[in-house]
Amino acid sequence: MNQEIINAFEVIKNGGIILYPTDTVWGIGCDATNPEAVAKIYQLKQRTESKSMICLMNGEKMMYNVFKEIPEVAWQILDLSEKPTTLILDNPRNVAPNLIAEDQSLGIRLVKEPFCFKLLERMKKPLVSTSANISGQPTPSSFKEISPEIIKGVDYVVNLQHEKIAGKPSTIIKLTNDSQVKVIRK
Repeated sequence: MNQEIINAFEVIKNGGIILYPTDTVWGIGCDATNPEAVAKIYQLKQRTESKSMICLMNGEKMMYNVFKEIPEVAWQILDLSEKPTTLILDNPRNVAPNLIAEDQSLGIRLVKEPFCFKLLERMKKPLVSTSANISGQPTPSSFKEISPEIIKGVDYVVNLQHEKIAGKPSTIIKLTNDSQVKVIRK
């Protein structure tokens, strides 16, 4: 796995996009601070930039680098969540502008899964994560369901196809700075 982290990091550092296993499904990712790399993912997925993507992070420090204010309830939700949970928070900063939704929010997920966690440690920046499919197509629950178009369209495919992943998207909860909580996907 260590060599895969090094390989993926080199591609990301040079502005490339990767296909990799997350704590939920196979994802397409890049450096969340690189607008050109983010644009490549939108293009590959045939997705409009108004449909924002999420970022994976590996801890509080990274979260506070992106959000000045994090509602207290966010920490409570993360502590109590038994499955991967994506939080949509207000007013992100220090990320590519084309990642931020029209309402000035950004979806993030803290990961503990070893590959993503170690890659994030090396990157010291958030990692874009979006399902490995063309926009509007079903989310693939395993590597073998990913379309050849996606596989050919990335700069690097992480060689961990044998890894068992959940195969289910995360729960999504939107939290606003004025303490509103809305469950988007269970």
